[in-house]
Amino acid sequence: QVQLVESGGGSVQAGGSLRLACVASGGTSSSVCMAWFRQAPGKEREGVALIDENDFAQYVDSVKGRFTISKDNAQHTLDLQMNGLKPEDTDMYYCAADRGGCPSLLYFKDNWFPNWGPGTQVTVSS
Repeated sequence: QVQLVESGGGSVQAGGSLRLACVASGGTSSSVCMAWFRQAPGKEREGVALIDENDFAQYVDSVKGRFTISKDNAQHTLDLQMNGLKPEDTDMYYCAADRGGCPSLLYFKDNWFPNWGPGTQVTVSS
């Protein structure tokens, strides 16, 4: 079972940047697909970006060109560089991992991923 812990959340003004980090431990060699999700209170968790074992990254349209997902296999870390932040990016952000391959964006849902971190809050003020 993979344990995931996120960090790097905080409060910024619109247009600012944050870099989220996720550290994986325990069974990390089986984490082939890793992803970032976000969720606002009362709303469904939505996928943001995902990256596979070959470092192929995919992004949802709302963050494309602003966010960059990356991972370091040796350090067992997953990052999300967020630039040009908007108030609508305010959410709890979660790191997720799966030992299988990454889904296409069409199937990029939270039920694909069995392993989750506790989340880190991002707040963007206008």
